[in-house]
Amino acid sequence: MFKKYVLKKMKRYVIDYFAYHPEIKLIVVAGSVGKTSTKRALGDLLVQRYRVRMHEGNHNSEVSVPLAILGIALPTKLKNPFSWFGVFRAARRRIRQPTDVDVIVQELGVDHPGDMAAFGEYLRPDIALVTAVTPEHMEFFGTIEAVAQEELSVLSFSKVGLINRDDIDGRFADLINNPNFSTYGTSGSAEFRFEPQRFDADVGYEGTIIASEYGSFPATIKVAGEHSLRPIMGAVAAAIMFGFAPEEVVRGLSMIKPVPGSMNILHGIGGVTVIDDTYNSSPAAAAAALQTLYSFDDAAERIVVLGDMRELGASSQMEHEKLGSMCDPNLLAWVVTVGPESERYIAPAARRRGCQVHIARNAIEAGEFVRSVTQGNAIVLVKGSQDTIYLEECVKVLCNMTEDVRLVRQDAQWMAKKEAFFQQFK
Repeated sequence: MFKKYVLKKMKRYVIDYFAYHPEIKLIVVAGSVGKTSTKRALGDLLVQRYRVRMHEGNHNSEVSVPLAILGIALPTKLKNPFSWFGVFRAARRRIRQPTDVDVIVQELGVDHPGDMAAFGEYLRPDIALVTAVTPEHMEFFGTIEAVAQEELSVLSFSKVGLINRDDIDGRFADLINNPNFSTYGTSGSAEFRFEPQRFDADVGYEGTIIASEYGSFPATIKVAGEHSLRPIMGAVAAAIMFGFAPEEVVRGLSMIKPVPGSMNILHGIGGVTVIDDTYNSSPAAAAAALQTLYSFDDAAERIVVLGDMRELGASSQMEHEKLGSMCDPNLLAWVVTVGPESERYIAPAARRRGCQVHIARNAIEAGEFVRSVTQGNAIVLVKGSQDTIYLEECVKVLCNMTEDVRLVRQDAQWMAKKEAFFQQFK
């Protein structure tokens, strides 16, 4: 009952906030994967011209979204009414104060059918980006069609839509109920697209941006993996819609900071190159990361560390087995698995393909094993989901890091949680 009261109050405050400050533009980012990378890229581009509010974490739930939009911290005691009364006071002050932002960039996360409609009760975004439609929270959605229906419904209460042409199947086009949308990505059919021409691990992708407003212009995007270009292009498309000229886009691209745990290329011990993709994992993202690993044709050997993919419901076995079957013994020296689902399904599928497989009890053991078998000039992809997998700790072992801001989940709260988890293996 109290939660409903809190949500009702916070929605009202957000409505009042935008009513008092109609000059503030709101960009929301929805989709199964890629939200955080897209959000970060948007912030890095838009800050050249605007004051931008963007929560650094993934505060995208029904409770945290209103707070993130208003720039108010989540109370430490969520069930304490007095904590929320303090939040309410802060919200009222924020409404009346002169604005300190021009653009708000906000993620919207969905766990259940109807979650997106709840955001639509109080948000009217100027631009909504939909990054992907892939299996997520399948224990609640059941089918990929239900996921698509939920994610694309953000367009119904947004002024303009931007849709990732590469990661949203064309068969879902009938679910788009807002005619005012454009597409982005690397596909030749995308209206805003990047055509890569050359890749270098230290430089990134050199290529051409195509946009109807400007024709084409050269650009460099420092990411690894063509699938990592798509979040950047979503940000580029939004920036162009905001009137950014090509030179502003190019300058902004040079300022984009890598998202920790999102296809970051790190220099490991003994000449080993590590692709750190430990932020999270999904079937589509894992498959794309594996294909990126295969594209490094000058490596002495390739090793992949694969952790469990979460929130797949009844499709978990199928998706893990499918990923295991993508492991090519001609291209991989070792497949290392972490987590019960990976042990049950990825490992046997990879062995059936003829791969050498090592099953590690945890991320740290995975890192230690990889260090024991790698040669110089090897390249290692590390990819897995969050809770109880923690493959960023594998990256630490491979790169001899004790504390590094380039890695995900290194704050005190996460480190305490991980310390408790790894204790069971001692």
